[in-house]
Amino acid sequence: MSGERGSASLVAVAIVAMATVLALGAADLAEVLIAESRAQTAADAAALAAAQELAIPSGRDPAEVAAEYVARNDGDLLECSCARGAFEATVRVRLDAGTLFLLGEARAVEAEARAVVDMGPPA
Repeated sequence: MSGERGSASLVAVAIVAMATVLALGAADLAEVLIAESRAQTAADAAALAAAQELAIPSGRDPAEVAAEYVARNDGDLLECSCARGAFEATVRVRLDAGTLFLLGEARAVEAEARAVVDMGPPA
């Protein structure tokens, strides 16, 4: 019996280590999912703002308006296909997901959104 003394503490340490790694992995996953959601929100807002500028021009460039909405959501506008005279705006944005615990480096997520200006007859 004396040869088995302390073996339970080794098992407990291993279980705590596994639980810690799983918790850190879950935290990293949550961080990325939150950043992905925020990036999609920024892309949606930017596409809608650019489409509104296409439909009801205020004199500003639709890409400039889209970039403003992306910046309000802490993102970077990568691409905006929203030329004047078009009936749709497509944007692609990047948002920092922060430094992850397990990978130890900063990650970024990207999202894309499209808004179409419907110039059909009023309902």
